[in-house]
Amino acid sequence: MARPRSSSQAERIDTEGIDIVFAMDVSTSMLARDFTPDRISAAKDIAIEFISQRPSDRMGIVVFAGESYTQCPLTTDRATLINLMKEVQTDLIEDGTAIGNGLATAVARLSTSDAPSRVIILLTDGVNNRGEITPLTAAQIAQTYGIRVYTIGIGANGVAPYPVVTPWGIETRNIEVEIDEDLLKEVAKSTGGRYFRATDNTKLSEIYAEINQMEKTKTSIDSFPVYKELYPKYAMWALACLLACVLMFVFIRRLP
Repeated sequence: MARPRSSSQAERIDTEGIDIVFAMDVSTSMLARDFTPDRISAAKDIAIEFISQRPSDRMGIVVFAGESYTQCPLTTDRATLINLMKEVQTDLIEDGTAIGNGLATAVARLSTSDAPSRVIILLTDGVNNRGEITPLTAAQIAQTYGIRVYTIGIGANGVAPYPVVTPWGIETRNIEVEIDEDLLKEVAKSTGGRYFRATDNTKLSEIYAEINQMEKTKTSIDSFPVYKELYPKYAMWALACLLACVLMFVFIRRLP
């Protein structure tokens, strides 16, 4: 009834201690089907795999098209983060590609972080054509805060199949893939990050795996006490004593 238990103070343990924000393009061009089943679905699925492999880090999600907003603030709640990543989709905000705004919003989420390493993974399939902040200006702000930016250009080389609504239903038409790789390279270089080009699901998965290996900053934290429940042993002894008392009582009552 007293719930006896023992405790031992575990030693200091190592954890990654990295804050990561995903800045994801959700413009309608992310519906192109050069990935399986399309760019945005592939980007979400592979990002979820990345999230699952880093249980010690805080992560957040920023989405952008013609504007940008925070889909999920920094959190260690993996279930909530994954559920909010699954809810990312196109047509939620005005269309366009405001790379600068998306990057600036992600920087704002990390600006007050005291983590030893702060990282933005920016994924886009287009050219900056909207927004009040240029990508290079946002990159300079990231550099000021010591935030590293990895940029990913997602899209096949040449043309890609894209679903188009017509009077006769949805048709697939080939559209030219336009990614401002020079800009993305400059953003990554100026912040100490790297630029990657993903042309299919496999390549995108390999890129996230490479980033996963590069971002390994160790930090020590105090662990919580580990408790071991002792009540089962004492409960068994108490039950044995109770049964012995009952048997003795019955036996004594039967004596002449």
